Amino acid sequence: MKTTRQTTIPFAYNRFNLEDSVLLKLYREMIKPRMIEEKMLVLLRQGKISKWFSGIGQEAISVGVTNALAPDEYILPMHRNLGVFTSRNIPLNRLFKQWQGKAGGFTKGRDRSFHFGTREYKIVGMISHLGPQLGVADGIALADLIKNRHKVTAVFTGEGATSEGDFHEALNIASVWGLPVIFCIENNGYGLSTPAYEQYNCKNLADRGVGYGMESHIIDGNNILEVYQKVSELAEDIRKNPRPVLLEFKTFRMRGHEEASGTKYVPQELMASWALKDPIENYRNYLLEQGVLNEGSEEGFKAGIKQEIETHLQLAFAEPPTESSISNELNDVYKNDVNQEIKSKKERKKIRFVDAVSEALRQSMEKHDHLVMMGQDIAEYGGVFKITEGFAEQFGKLRIRNTPICESAIISTAMGLSINGMKAVVEMQFADFVSSGFNPIVNYIAKSHYRWGENADVVIRMPCGAGVGAGPFHSQTNEAWFTKTPGLKVVYPAFPYDAKGLLNTAINDPNPVMFFEHKALYRSIYQDVPTDYYTIPLGEAAILKEGVDISIITYGAGVHWALETLKNNPHINADLIDLRTLQPLDTATVFASVKKTGKAIILQEDTLFGGIASDISASIMEECFEFLDAPVQRVGSLDTPVPFAPNLEKQFLAKAYFEEKLLDLINY
Repeated sequence: MKTTRQTTIPFAYNRFNLEDSVLLKLYREMIKPRMIEEKMLVLLRQGKISKWFSGIGQEAISVGVTNALAPDEYILPMHRNLGVFTSRNIPLNRLFKQWQGKAGGFTKGRDRSFHFGTREYKIVGMISHLGPQLGVADGIALADLIKNRHKVTAVFTGEGATSEGDFHEALNIASVWGLPVIFCIENNGYGLSTPAYEQYNCKNLADRGVGYGMESHIIDGNNILEVYQKVSELAEDIRKNPRPVLLEFKTFRMRGHEEASGTKYVPQELMASWALKDPIENYRNYLLEQGVLNEGSEEGFKAGIKQEIETHLQLAFAEPPTESSISNELNDVYKNDVNQEIKSKKERKKIRFVDAVSEALRQSMEKHDHLVMMGQDIAEYGGVFKITEGFAEQFGKLRIRNTPICESAIISTAMGLSINGMKAVVEMQFADFVSSGFNPIVNYIAKSHYRWGENADVVIRMPCGAGVGAGPFHSQTNEAWFTKTPGLKVVYPAFPYDAKGLLNTAINDPNPVMFFEHKALYRSIYQDVPTDYYTIPLGEAAILKEGVDISIITYGAGVHWALETLKNNPHINADLIDLRTLQPLDTATVFASVKKTGKAIILQEDTLFGGIASDISASIMEECFEFLDAPVQRVGSLDTPVPFAPNLEKQFLAKAYFEEKLLDLINY
């Protein structure tokens, strides 16, 4: 312990031969977020901002890590990392507008706090689910690794979030793939009110690095010089020798989880002991002791920061409350796709559905040298359906990547690739397994463009469907999980020609696409398909048959069931519509058909209740009611899990009920 003329410094500061200018810069950059926070706490009490997550006492971590990285290296911060944003010199008025829900912030008033990102400043903010951003950091780092850019990515999390599966998945991926990521755990003692000893049962979180074959370090998170110097050394070395490193910063949260929470659950003696370790006050005393700082110069730059805060606050207050039209809101859910349709110019060849998918992937890999494919067993093995057989040899394992069994972090990794300028195709080995990656799909990639204008150039391939005796965990057709989620596009082809053209389009599309491929169609359906690259626009249904008696609306395997039924009932003169794309949905074609025929039946393989047929039926009732000659009929599979035994599966599937329902409606 060093005694100064002012107080006792509880840190062993070491300046590591740093210039005085660097020491002062670090101090100024810690003071700035502290002064902003103190002002925000006043505004919170005045009702001028709605919520605040305080980082008071943790400034050394944010400032030290940010200064250790180059300005063009990505940082993924959390709630309590205001120092990341200020150290990257984001204009304060934009931060203030963000916190006030103003359009001049980063989310047009659509999200709050630090739930945003900005490519301009190479910052990607978190979502409330915390864990997915760790995988996003993996993806950003993977893009740098593939492009040989020699950069490092830093991502923050708290000790509480290390209990989430995404944390473990992301560390495992980074270790297996040797990704240049610095994982920063801010161990501040409490996850909201839950103390650390109720979150994990090990002495140090850094010890977990051993389990992942990962280098790890414990750093005093309140000692700015230790933080800055150690992270600087690691970052410099990681750029030369790419690998992940796990850092545990020991610190403490001096205020509530957010201000409304308070700190009554924290023992007062614990609060008092950490108050003595304040990173700013102690560093100030050290600089004064070293003669690097004097009170006159300190007052000068504090006055400058105060003036900057007040000036930018006035700019934020002067901006009127956020307003938007319904069309603006709807138009910002997706990134505008300006890709032109590409027509085929070559001969056709009769191939299977599975071959069409493989051709689309191969030709897209050739077209886009920044496209990466990820999935379990997709490299040398070629995937369980052999769709990517030979791809690893042709394109290399940097771009054709076997993944660990960790769907959630892989989807987040795909998002990171997109943020860092690449495209990603992720194969769910079976569509059923997507439940393990549900959170980053519906809460991260689907919402990113609406929230902060960031597209998600990600396609998730979904081998799906029953009829192959695969039982409850390999047979679901779960498209309705995703048609409900704004921001996702959902494609479900029934023929090889459509599968190839629509998959090419999906990969070109800058928005996230869930691409469903029915397993029972893979090797049973043949069609003449162009051998060259072509695309088919999303959102355009196909009219396979035209008639005046009834409109049959379906997709996927249901198309083939309907064709078989019509073949067996040649007297039925029907419009048969293959939707092909479920989001966006071609309602214009559906409505035009129903207005012509006066009757509509919607067939889906999915279980009946809550499926997309329900929404199509409701839309027809709303838009075509006066044209209807009978109630709209829905046909779906039984509301049970998919059974295994052949007779039970046959009884389950909607195919068993379609003909009877169709004839009843014809005769209504």
